Amino acid sequence: MSDEQVVGETGAGDPSGQAGAAGDEPTAGERIERAVASVISGKHEEIRTVLTVLLAEGHVLLEDVPGVGKTQLARAFAAAIGGTVRRIQCTPDLLPSDITGMSMLDQRTGELRFQPGPVFANIVIADEINRASPKTQAALLECMAEGQVTVDGVTHVLPTPFLVVATQNPIDMEGTYALPEAQRDRFMARLELGYPDEDAEHAMVSARETAQPLDAVRAVTTEEQFQAEIDLARAVRAHELVERYAVRLARATRGHTDVRLGASPRATLQLVRAAKAHARLLGRDWLSPDDVKALAPHVLPHHLVMHDPHARYEDARAVVAQALAKTVAPVMR
Repeated sequence: MSDEQVVGETGAGDPSGQAGAAGDEPTAGERIERAVASVISGKHEEIRTVLTVLLAEGHVLLEDVPGVGKTQLARAFAAAIGGTVRRIQCTPDLLPSDITGMSMLDQRTGELRFQPGPVFANIVIADEINRASPKTQAALLECMAEGQVTVDGVTHVLPTPFLVVATQNPIDMEGTYALPEAQRDRFMARLELGYPDEDAEHAMVSARETAQPLDAVRAVTTEEQFQAEIDLARAVRAHELVERYAVRLARATRGHTDVRLGASPRATLQLVRAAKAHARLLGRDWLSPDDVKALAPHVLPHHLVMHDPHARYEDARAVVAQALAKTVAPVMR
């Protein structure tokens, strides 16, 4: 089967991939994007990518220097979707039970009663996750992978939707621990916000002289409506050739000479799920190779383990860029 085979899609709609003009009423995704953009200026692509991960039922890792708005971004999303939100400030003395909760003795009944930890929320902000010890970082693993917590042999199911938005400082900063590979693999996407441009930074300064924009963000959708959007993203149709295109991209990273461990099969699954959510945000119910191309630079690089232990994240991104350049995508018509 040729890489250049043309794929037909019945009712594919606008080949540009943009949402059709079905009316002036903004979609739930558009309302959420606008609400978050009122707090975070000049970061449209980053906001769209985080929203894509949320719709794809993934988790997102935001890495950058302090003060560029990582926590504000996460809080703005929590406010916009109208779900419950809890924040965990990760520190070296944070214990696993501080995240998951613990069994406590009820003085009235003499029985042990489970006291839920901050992980029992729709959106959990794990602030500066790499300042927590490796043991505490690992406490999030079952939560992120299984959507549940086990304490004293009893399993407690987490609410849905359940999304972890973790922030971390660059690993060369004082007091940080590198996330283990198994933990990084649980994040669907990794983003760097970067410094805002001059106009966006000036707009931020002006807006916050007399008010806090985050205080003005109100829920623009309900939990039920947001869950419905997640269901629609999950139901996006994917042609076999587009799925195989995602598989070939992941496999291309495994054969690179600079890579010790390439993108895992879990990374391939996450890429397809994120691409489906991207298609849904553009108003389509079918998956395009362009959706896969758009998400690959955010989904695949942090899954790679380079031969050089001192390799930078940009080196992993370069590997993914090379995989995109040499892997021929199917043509949709």
